Amino acid sequence: MTRTHSEAGHALRSVWADLHYIINTGVKPTTYVSSRNAGRSTRREVKVGIQRMEIRNARLLVEHTSLDREGFELRAQSSPVIDFRDDEHVERVHYPEIERLIQHATGAKRVRVFDHVRRSSRDGCPGTRVPVFAVHNDYTPRSGSQRVRDLFPDEAADLLRRRFSLINAWHPILGPVESFPLAVCDGRTIRPKDLVATNLVYEGDDGGAFSRAQSSNSIGEVFNLAHNPEHGWFYFPRMEREEILVFKCFDSAIDGRVRFTAHTAFDDPSTAADAAPRESIELRALAFFE
Repeated sequence: MTRTHSEAGHALRSVWADLHYIINTGVKPTTYVSSRNAGRSTRREVKVGIQRMEIRNARLLVEHTSLDREGFELRAQSSPVIDFRDDEHVERVHYPEIERLIQHATGAKRVRVFDHVRRSSRDGCPGTRVPVFAVHNDYTPRSGSQRVRDLFPDEAADLLRRRFSLINAWHPILGPVESFPLAVCDGRTIRPKDLVATNLVYEGDDGGAFSRAQSSNSIGEVFNLAHNPEHGWFYFPRMEREEILVFKCFDSAIDGRVRFTAHTAFDDPSTAADAAPRESIELRALAFFE
């Protein structure tokens, strides 16, 4: 499991794309999400503004990014999983692979993958949710701590006394990614005022992967981001199935390392007219440290 420095990405230094930011009104916003409708928002009590932002080609960076400095990095790992649409196989084989990858990347003593979500930009793709076109971060300090309590009720008091982190691992099911890639924001460019805590209310329960992502009370909390022209956006063009984008959603440590980053799908203006739909899987994990 070594870091990848693929030359497969196209040579564009950057692209400019419209990103969907929240407008902070001073009132805590709420997003209602349906588990019965592929994870689509049923309604959003939020105000959104579209901002044109530069998204740089991270493959052209001289220095590798890192989880603790920028909040994200690219890793290479092949997998024996043939069908990433087979939940049982993903949980039995792929979860341990990603746990080992995150443990190697972070130095964590213990890693637990607790959820996965498949996404597709193709209409009517069963067992998937649509890409999210909103600048967001999956956890806040409150919901991050609640995730530990939900998953480790007997150990939570002890675990919450030490450093822990919530980390996502994202990769294509089919590669290369030709449309709607994932962009990540350099966490060093995010200011506290940019982070807007948002209620996430889950409606319905289909018993599948979507319901597994819910907290015990079916109400979560995420950060949407307000626009800041200083945000530094990056993506890895034409990601392959064996490339894993690992990024940090929350870190309990307050010691100068990046604690949050942000991510969003975007409409890449360099996408060819006959580009294949994007199909991807993301896994969410808790990492615990001494």
